Amino acid sequence: MEYAIISAVENKKRVLVVDDEPRVLRFISISLSQAGCEVTTTTSGKEALQLVKSVKPDIVILDVLMVPMSGFEVLVKLRAFSQVPVIIFTARSFIAEQAMKLGANGFIAKPFKPEELLKKIEELLSERKPEDNQRT
Repeated sequence: MEYAIISAVENKKRVLVVDDEPRVLRFISISLSQAGCEVTTTTSGKEALQLVKSVKPDIVILDVLMVPMSGFEVLVKLRAFSQVPVIIFTARSFIAEQAMKLGANGFIAKPFKPEELLKKIEELLSERKPEDNQRT
């Protein structure tokens, strides 16, 4: 656990968190910020797509069950212009399988501990080739 926190601090990862529940956003934002990540949040799928272009996050944490634009819709539109890693988080595992088929890179089940999320972020980002991590 300490490794993930130290690594995040050293590399100051940019994380975009998308969920239509403000309390969930606040919990994740606080947890990741305390671990040294630079966190941007939104409750809107449409805004998330714009933020990927402007903020250029290293990774996106995306809820699936959102309205009016679902996480599936966001993921499909995102993959049309970006290969940024995406972690889907949801309480329903069958939804995670669908999201992985649409291009998600990872899944974390709700509820989760902040350490689990940090570990998943570090795993996905360490798997990427150096040229994948360059911001465009």
